[in-house]
Amino acid sequence: MEGGNSFTYHRNTRLVMAAPALPTVVLVHGAFADASGWQAVADGLRARGHQVLAPANPLRGVAADADYIRDFVSTIEGDVVLVGHSYGGCVITNASTDAPNVRALVYIAAFAPDEGETLLESIALGGGRTGLGEHLVQRPYPGAPEGDADGYLDLAFFHQLFCADLDAGLAHFMGVAQRGFALSCLSTPSGVPGWRTIPSWYLVAADDATIPPEAERAMAKRAGAHTVEVTASHVAMISKPAETIDLIVTASGG
Repeated sequence: MEGGNSFTYHRNTRLVMAAPALPTVVLVHGAFADASGWQAVADGLRARGHQVLAPANPLRGVAADADYIRDFVSTIEGDVVLVGHSYGGCVITNASTDAPNVRALVYIAAFAPDEGETLLESIALGGGRTGLGEHLVQRPYPGAPEGDADGYLDLAFFHQLFCADLDAGLAHFMGVAQRGFALSCLSTPSGVPGWRTIPSWYLVAADDATIPPEAERAMAKRAGAHTVEVTASHVAMISKPAETIDLIVTASGG
């Protein structure tokens, strides 16, 4: 091309990343959030020698999101530690099945459902309570299956439910910038869980108002996860990044 820039695009090119000395850590965000919530954790892991990737979770459905993350992981050379926050835990539970290079699963205040279990059933484990279902705003999205919609946390309750231990200004911006997720995810049965065969770690957020801490403890125990507990809201990776980093590093063997 004359007088301008040019490039060549090769279809069907598979990008394979060189294997690092330590496992690559893949950070998977959950609903009402995006990958930026992992910034402090990602910075800390890189400082300790890890390659870190934080892909965008599509938030369109349990099976579809798991397929997306599994395909993403398949492009990485070498061992992988999958880390999930909130709904991201459900995604890594399903994505790690048939992902031979995943060596550990780490749940940060996250869902770790069993086979056939829905997220609504997971929330009820342990007898705790959440106000999540009472403060969801539904919005349509193009191509949604009949009866489905995107769910958002009501801005008036976002700080209280999602990130009570963060600065009010940051919480407000996180609320207005939140990503909705397909509400059908809440009632979709989960598949065979990766935690049955893959070593798992779990960080319980004791002050979580989104997923009850009682449910987190029950899921961690059922998965046989190495468990630590911190005083934190649902976004423990933001309010307690050092503890989150330490748990991931332990899971990675680093």
